[in-house]
Amino acid sequence: MTKSRRRFGSIRELPSGRFQARYRGPDGLMHAAPNTFDSSTDAEVWLVLKEAEIRRGEWLNPELGKVTFLEYATQWVDDRVLKVRTEGLYRSLLRNHLAPTFGKRQIADIREADVRRWRKERLGKVGQSTVAKSYQLLKSILATAVEDELIRRNPCRIKGAGTPDTPERPTIPVAKVAEILAATPERYRALVLLGTFTTLRWGELAGLRRCNLDLDEGVVRVVETIAELDGGKLLVDTPKSRAGRRTVAIPEEIIPDLREHSETFAEAGPEGRVFVGPHGGPLRRSGFRRTWNKVRAQVGLPGFHFHDLRHVGNTLATSNGASLKELMARMGHSSTRAALIYQHASKERDRAIAQALGDAYKEVRDT
Repeated sequence: MTKSRRRFGSIRELPSGRFQARYRGPDGLMHAAPNTFDSSTDAEVWLVLKEAEIRRGEWLNPELGKVTFLEYATQWVDDRVLKVRTEGLYRSLLRNHLAPTFGKRQIADIREADVRRWRKERLGKVGQSTVAKSYQLLKSILATAVEDELIRRNPCRIKGAGTPDTPERPTIPVAKVAEILAATPERYRALVLLGTFTTLRWGELAGLRRCNLDLDEGVVRVVETIAELDGGKLLVDTPKSRAGRRTVAIPEEIIPDLREHSETFAEAGPEGRVFVGPHGGPLRRSGFRRTWNKVRAQVGLPGFHFHDLRHVGNTLATSNGASLKELMARMGHSSTRAALIYQHASKERDRAIAQALGDAYKEVRDT
């Protein structure tokens, strides 16, 4: 075994005939190259590059990157303030789709090729949307590892891999909405009307209280949601984003129906729920599903989801001149274009949109 001394670092020949390179890092400690080399020349080239890296101020402590992905990713989720459903999604993606491949790997050892192979393998087993969500989570975790100086570069570099390929939501004419209303039990007709013509999400409808349904002003204020977790537990929460906390104008044409519903089916008092189950308990998606299945089968739309009513309302709003900014404000949409999320459509224009939606419904209702 021989050892070569240099101005920066050292090289030694191992009993195996391979060469090891070591150097003193900015932290004052000795560090070895992550692998051995076939020749002393290869080891010397590596030391030259490492010295240049230190001089440029780009050196990362290789010991930090030795944490396993599962350990780091679990702490990553623990450190974030997340909605319960979001946290549950992240832990599920981590457990079922990321940990089996990357869990025992050290952060510093994950390469672009590893990510490409993992994605291809996953696409062969689960849906593209699940793979896209898993990839986006992996990319976010490793982006933080870059910020924490555990790794120099994020190995998640597949263009478009984090964008779910969601199918176009089905839309139906307003006349078909009228058929759905006719087939819907009276208790739930206001639910269909608000779901269509204010485009509120299911959780926003289930969480709506009487004090936030201002029928004199003709607006609904979205400030609370209800999420049904695995196991049936209901979680009362605030909307997921700033954009979700909004006030939406109601078409005048459906206000009489909403008044009748409030007087007949809603809980008493300003804090009472607007929509409750048939026995007076909280409105559950799982309980309503049986009713909805019968309704959509009766009107000949077996694949039409309740959430698709929201798409119908948004399509109507767009066809009646709503701009992108106005539509995003009305539907509480979140996107990476924060400037559009946080700009509010004017009350006058929102009222005009609501009137156009009401006119479309009135035309069908009165025929």
